[in-house]
Amino acid sequence: MPKFIDIALLPHEAEDLSVIEQKLINAGMAADERFEIHKRSIDARKKPVLIRLRCSIFGKGESPAEFNFEPVTKNVSGTPEVFIAGSGPCGLFAALQLIENGFKPIVLERGKDVRARRRDLAKLNKEHIVNPDSNYCFGEGGAGTHSDGKLYTRSKKRGSVDRILKTLVYFGASKDILVDAHPHIGTNKLPQIITEIRNFIESCGGEIRFGTRLTDVDTVGGAMRKIQLNHSEWLPCKQLILATGHSARDIFHILHRRGILIEAKPFALGVRVEHPQEIIDQIQYNCDVRSPHLPPASYNLVQQVKNRGVYSFCMCPGGIIAPCATAPGEIVTNGWSPSKRNNPFANSGLVVSIDESLFDPKSTGNSLAALEYQQKVEASAWNLGGKTQTAPAQRLVDFVHKKTSGNLPKCSYQPGIQSAELRECLPEEVSFRLQEALKAFGKKMKGYYTNEAVLVATESRTSSPVRIPRNRDFCHVEVSGLYPAGEGAGYAGGIVSAAIDGQKVAEAIAIAAAPAF
Repeated sequence: MPKFIDIALLPHEAEDLSVIEQKLINAGMAADERFEIHKRSIDARKKPVLIRLRCSIFGKGESPAEFNFEPVTKNVSGTPEVFIAGSGPCGLFAALQLIENGFKPIVLERGKDVRARRRDLAKLNKEHIVNPDSNYCFGEGGAGTHSDGKLYTRSKKRGSVDRILKTLVYFGASKDILVDAHPHIGTNKLPQIITEIRNFIESCGGEIRFGTRLTDVDTVGGAMRKIQLNHSEWLPCKQLILATGHSARDIFHILHRRGILIEAKPFALGVRVEHPQEIIDQIQYNCDVRSPHLPPASYNLVQQVKNRGVYSFCMCPGGIIAPCATAPGEIVTNGWSPSKRNNPFANSGLVVSIDESLFDPKSTGNSLAALEYQQKVEASAWNLGGKTQTAPAQRLVDFVHKKTSGNLPKCSYQPGIQSAELRECLPEEVSFRLQEALKAFGKKMKGYYTNEAVLVATESRTSSPVRIPRNRDFCHVEVSGLYPAGEGAGYAGGIVSAAIDGQKVAEAIAIAAAPAF
């Protein structure tokens, strides 16, 4: 068994294996022992900024294991079928697990493959045309394909997390994600990884059907019976995994109309805040110019304002703000970064926790109340922005002082921004909390509170505003054979957690079916 040694190095030293080796020897590694970097993190709490490494040490006759992970390959073309609605991380990893357990996954994806999807993203950015079935949220790989592959998770199931990361490496991700404290792939690299996963699923006999929207479900006696595709074709279906993501509002309406239990769920809502990356670097690294040996800096902020949390979300160093509307008549933003994180801006969601006291204050039992609250704000932003994908925006300090910005700084949001009073589209309970939190954040990060930063509305798809309840067997509490999963069902909050949830649901299906097959 290897032992571990922790060392701290200056950024340039951490790139030199001979320096790392000497540091380890100084810390107790024998000259004839070998090492492997186990974990890597940045410590910027004080000057100088350090790279902290945890290294595995191997004695004589021992050596680091070669990377030999690969998913289980089986021919499932003639095995029992399981339908999966959605090809995001949850749906794809559910498909991989189903193959391992001897089931044939049939993935239904309303959008297009990653290559064809790019044309619709270009139209959205340049022509402000929203394709309801092919956009930043819908299409092969789901929202994860274009949210840059941030793989940080709070999941405590370390073995499951490692398995997800190793699977991504097998399909083309850098091995760095296995050691970095905050692993990241990059939007530029994700499409090829997603394509390789699709090729693997199909090579095993699974199916992925693009341009195939789930438009209805039918049950009998509290069990799944059949599903409707594209408003026309009905297929027998005994097992359906709902991995449709947090923006598939039509799915929530289908379940509601069919009398299948769903519940309104707390979520978060606010804006995207964008700073020049050099400002964040100067704050976080306490420097005038960031060292070339350090990555663009990130941050994580949280503040309580009148018993409600305000926090940064999905922070993108060297990133771009993306238009993530899934239907005409709404403004939705998100952020992403390329693998090198080399764009000149840093952006982050800045959101306020929203619960039933805000979205359903006068009544109870409206399962779509949170979704309706979310939609109303997105529509208000669209109206304020001129009824195009041009987003309403305001300089940070101007927003706090309720002052219209006479002009706006450069911004990475490609459809463009225009000056507006964001209080006109944000609910008062959101805007005043953002104002107070921004002042507090300026005290926590000296230089953050600046009019060089711009706020862009709205950041509203942090999580699903609906939960689809399920039991301990991961099945819907009222409908057997229906398996709500991932972010859209309210059981995950990112790529890794969604992938883990997809695996768990697929395993539950195998366990439930074991006596029959």
